[in-house]
Amino acid sequence: MRLSSAIRAALIALTVTGAGLTSAYADGGAIRFNVIKAGFVVGGSGGSGTLIFHGRGYRLAIGGVSYGFTFGASATDFVGTVSNIRTAADVNGVYGAAGAGAAVGVGAGAIVLTNQNGAVLTLAGRQAGLIVAADLNGLINSVR
Repeated sequence: MRLSSAIRAALIALTVTGAGLTSAYADGGAIRFNVIKAGFVVGGSGGSGTLIFHGRGYRLAIGGVSYGFTFGASATDFVGTVSNIRTAADVNGVYGAAGAGAAVGVGAGAIVLTNQNGAVLTLAGRQAGLIVAADLNGLINSVR
């Protein structure tokens, strides 16, 4: 059976369009959360925040632990973006970082973190408190 070139072109176009509909597309959103950290050698942190993804707000619970040289307490407000996610649940997981720093009063900083799902957090934060740290950190983020 011979197909005319117009029909053949239409079938190819439909095939290509259909293939595009089934491919996975990673997206992004905005994220904001606060974390309170305290410790003496072993530190703990906790907080809450919000993920805005596709115009909808998702509440976040934040928890973490650090080990190394940590002394003091601080509160940090983070604001940034999350990328490489397909659903809001992709931000769930463990984000790890090694760091060193000190804050007396108010300070600022930036960090990029990745979890096991491939979600990438690009954050800037304002920190207040008195803390000196050179430690390994684990941050657990979960959508409530």
